[in-house]
Amino acid sequence: MQMYLVGGAVRDALLGLPVQDRDWVAVGADPQSLLDAGYLAVGKDFPVFLHPQTHEEVALARTERKTASGYHGFQVYAAPDVTLEQDLARRDLTINAMARADDGTLVDPYGGQRDLQARVLRHVSEAFVEDPVRILRLARFAARFSDFSVAPDTMALMREMVSNGEVDALVPERVWQEVARGLMENRPSRMIEVLRDCGALARLAPAADRLFGVPQPPAHHPEVDTGVHLLLVLDQCARMQAPLQVRFAAFCHDLGKGETDEAQWPRHIGHEGRSVPLAEQLSGHWRVPTECRELAVLVAREHTHVHGSLNFTAEARMRLLERCDALRRPERFAQLLLACECDARGRTGLENRDYPQRPRLMQALAAVQSVDTAAISAAALAAGRKGPAIGQDIHLARLNALRAMDESPA
Repeated sequence: MQMYLVGGAVRDALLGLPVQDRDWVAVGADPQSLLDAGYLAVGKDFPVFLHPQTHEEVALARTERKTASGYHGFQVYAAPDVTLEQDLARRDLTINAMARADDGTLVDPYGGQRDLQARVLRHVSEAFVEDPVRILRLARFAARFSDFSVAPDTMALMREMVSNGEVDALVPERVWQEVARGLMENRPSRMIEVLRDCGALARLAPAADRLFGVPQPPAHHPEVDTGVHLLLVLDQCARMQAPLQVRFAAFCHDLGKGETDEAQWPRHIGHEGRSVPLAEQLSGHWRVPTECRELAVLVAREHTHVHGSLNFTAEARMRLLERCDALRRPERFAQLLLACECDARGRTGLENRDYPQRPRLMQALAAVQSVDTAAISAAALAAGRKGPAIGQDIHLARLNALRAMDESPA
């Protein structure tokens, strides 16, 4: 039995990047030999074990044979006679199909090191077309390694997979898993570009795909194209280290612009209302977490109100805070404002522009939060006021706190 370090650990070490997870392949082994050595069996679909001390994953060398459509349609063969080269051949990209022996020897039968040096994402073999998840994974790697290009023959295979309907076999949970990881990379726009180039975006998120080619007023959007604006906003999210909820909300915030009647172009009156059901629909289709869905809907509905809030009266700011449930959910309100700042900065030439709306609205929330509702309630009860009347007194006190903001020096 021989152990080899494989996959991302080898790739990242060659790139000089920190190694996060170390995965191993056992060649010449069977399940019993690993169990006898103290390894813990954890795999269900194929034999995977945990090292007794390090708890790193060890898989038996295996081959896969396509037996049905989709990414579940595989027959796995794991046995002592499977070679390391055969195991590496089933992997998606050449840069992920390298191994390192105990003595440090690099095993690279498919040119992964060459493609690392050339900054190319390339499939290992024609078997790439058998697993539609590989399209998502490649797009995610493009977001991580943003200076890598996609090999033309690999892009051709991806387009073939989309045309053949393989992408339609993906289950929503797996789509969201890969998309979420790609959104959290350092340049998420590259993931969207790759998915669009191969045609997968139109199948996975048609409302987002329709944004490309739709114009916006150049006075507000120098980049003009709504799809390009989406890419810029996503990269601003990465630049500002926004959490996943904000990045998904940014992805959904302008979906309604793809539904605007062409007679209205380049204006998009009412796109906020059109974006809300599209954000809800995509969230439901991908089965995204509740916190991501709720923020996406909130940002879609309110982002233009936040942008215009510097000119709001105290009453209008109060209504905004109430609509956003900011007092009960201040963290989500802060995420809304961060998404809006990424939206405002996601415009060509305006990437470093100040966004005073965010601190101003956070100040407004703090002012409203500072109102002593317990004291107001006690005073109202002492004066014989009850029920809705107490709520009115609290609302007025909060409104006065916002008015005091307007009267104080900036």
